[in-house]
Amino acid sequence: MAVLSAAGAGIRHHRRWLVRDLDLVVEPGETVAVVGPPGSGRTSTLLALAGRLRLSAGTVSLGGTSSVGHVPGVNEPEPALTVLEHVHERLALLGRRRREATAVNLHGLEPDRRGRELTPYQRQVLGLVLALMAKPAVIALDDIESGLDAGERARLWELIGSLTAAGIAIVFTAREVDPAAVSQVVRVGHPESPQEPEAPKEPKEPEAPKEPEAPKEPEAPKEPEAPKEPEAPKEPKGPEAPEAPKEPEVPKKPETPKEPEEPESPEEPDEPVKAEEPETPETAGKPEEAERKAK
Repeated sequence: MAVLSAAGAGIRHHRRWLVRDLDLVVEPGETVAVVGPPGSGRTSTLLALAGRLRLSAGTVSLGGTSSVGHVPGVNEPEPALTVLEHVHERLALLGRRRREATAVNLHGLEPDRRGRELTPYQRQVLGLVLALMAKPAVIALDDIESGLDAGERARLWELIGSLTAAGIAIVFTAREVDPAAVSQVVRVGHPESPQEPEAPKEPKEPEAPKEPEAPKEPEAPKEPEAPKEPEAPKEPKGPEAPEAPKEPEVPKKPETPKEPEEPESPEEPDEPVKAEEPETPETAGKPEEAERKAK
């Protein structure tokens, strides 16, 4: 009987399909790798297959209980709690008694080590320990090899092998995996995944008219301000000292009178011009004699 099955499962994020039309059947004890580059939606697909995330299309059915192990950013260990306190908390969530903690296999973890002190390998082991307490048919693990060295990866796969041998199916995420080392591979985040156009938005209903605001109560009259105290009269200024009298100006010396100019001597009158005597019959034609008489 299948412990997990998916039919036409699809997950869409930001109008892009991360995985679409996924058909999957997982039998007890199988390992399924969800492979893709960072940001491709591996963790979303893992959580959807574990029944922890709603699908955008299709269905996922679980034939038993599923548990989620360590998923970075989803169920990190509490930094201040010890390994044993994590076990006690898990028992309380499952409604079981605290004393059952003694029967829990910690797979080499120190019970007093706090969450903040755990290495990436120890975080994965603690995730498996807490997941096994629910007696699941399927366990989901995220980035199981991140931060592990070769020796830690070998020990982790040895632990996973013991769980699958007990009939527990393991679904995990990785960037890449050898297909021969797992039962099935699911690839997500293909660049050729078509982008779905947005559905037309429905018209918004008109908003109901707002009720008129109740009139504000009148403000209480302000108390009159107390009268200000009159200012003290200023002291009268003393009389100003009179200005010193100005020195009288020295009178200017009178200018010496100019000497009177001598009157110009009167010009001698021109000699009177003698009038020419009229010609007489005697002098006519005798110019020389006439001149002589004239002289």
